[in-house]
Amino acid sequence: MKILVTGYKGQLGFDVVNEAEKRGIEAVGVDIDEMDITDPKQVREVITADKYDAVVHCAAWTAVDKAEEPELFEKVREVNALGPKYISEVCQELDIPIMYFSTDYVFNGEGEAPWNEYDEFEPLNVYGVTKGEGEKYVVENPKHFIIRIAWVFGKNGNNFIKTMLRLGKERGAVSVVNDQIGQPTYTYDLARLVVDMIQTEEYGTYHATNSGEYISWYDFAKEIFRQAGMDVEVTPVDSSQFPAKAKRPHNSRMNQTELDKHGFDRLPTWQDALARYLKNLKINN
Repeated sequence: MKILVTGYKGQLGFDVVNEAEKRGIEAVGVDIDEMDITDPKQVREVITADKYDAVVHCAAWTAVDKAEEPELFEKVREVNALGPKYISEVCQELDIPIMYFSTDYVFNGEGEAPWNEYDEFEPLNVYGVTKGEGEKYVVENPKHFIIRIAWVFGKNGNNFIKTMLRLGKERGAVSVVNDQIGQPTYTYDLARLVVDMIQTEEYGTYHATNSGEYISWYDFAKEIFRQAGMDVEVTPVDSSQFPAKAKRPHNSRMNQTELDKHGFDRLPTWQDALARYLKNLKINN
């Protein structure tokens, strides 16, 4: 099997390529220098240049607050909606699957009930709007996988864990919101599911975060410092005390029954994922 992985320099794309290669699957990683996903001609040239069995599309605009700047809306839409459209269209012509990663931000973020895989879209910010639009393009290819994730962390790039470790070391105290609830997603664990899934024909829409109880960012921060052995004072605060350009969901809980229905294992608990991630950071620092 041979797969093309976009967004190779990002947290998820990097881990998908590594996981595929560990299993003897040829994975070609590309980023914007090799394939600008907003250029339909280049998308077609790269995907048709070799005989790929699938495209795992990890590239995305993820700067949520910056996406709210009016002058950037069309650019964000090009990356998060039109890019997936171009890729999906070529994949459909070649009769190969596309895997697209989306977000709980396609929902309104209210209430306490976990979001189901086929709940109606009601995005609360530009990022959610454009990712939802991308989903609508991708489902036009019958051979599609859509995986919604949240609170992502991995080896490459910045994430909440790295920020907490830095602030905890610098200040010895942090304030973290306690009214946004969900579950983290470790890209290493997600990559294993991705490689499992892409080798099947179990097409559809899935939710995949690390398992375990639902938590707030405040709960997550406390566990980060506990596992890291750091004495840091963590104060819970309301999200209104951290105003941002983009509205954040209070409810990021996601139902994962589609994984069960299609015979896929859920990801390990987020506590276990955090322990392994912290160990990995120490090894690589």
